[in-house]
Amino acid sequence: MLPLLLASSSTYRRELLARLHLPFVCSSPDIDESHRPGESAIELVKRLAEQKARALADSYPAHLIIGSDQVAVLGEQIVGKPHTFEKAREQLMAASGASVSFLTGLALLNSQTGECQVDCVPFTVHMRQLDQARIERYLRIEQPYDCAGSFKAEGLGVSLFQSTEGPDATSLIGLPLIRLIDMLLIEGVQIP
Repeated sequence: MLPLLLASSSTYRRELLARLHLPFVCSSPDIDESHRPGESAIELVKRLAEQKARALADSYPAHLIIGSDQVAVLGEQIVGKPHTFEKAREQLMAASGASVSFLTGLALLNSQTGECQVDCVPFTVHMRQLDQARIERYLRIEQPYDCAGSFKAEGLGVSLFQSTEGPDATSLIGLPLIRLIDMLLIEGVQIP
């Protein structure tokens, strides 16, 4: 088996990949993550996931390189990481009683052959009706400012949900393991 490389500095993705009990290393790619004019959210996350994997191919010439990227979409608007309390409050107020779609792009590049599998895994969160006091209490406790959508589904953020739907709950956290396992099996990786 070729060694695995996670093209990410995300602790969330690292923790998810560790669930597979496969040895891997991490390296953070340096790419331009700008949204291109006319590019759909699905096209964006698929492109960025593949770019992240390919950006490390020269440095890791005989590896299976995993790239992933995620955006949240509310209505027609792409919602990024809030970075501040104020922006997080604004995002959660806008999401109150609405559905937020999380699109996670996933790429698995065999840097030895150049073959790259790319996909997008959707997941939808239907939010409860939220008032400002509840949102502010949540933000002070969990401080999810590095999370698209302004909540941590693996933590207290689940208290903000009415329901969820999608093929793989791990995609909500940023690395769709079910789809990744499909890709790894194609590359001959035995799991478990």
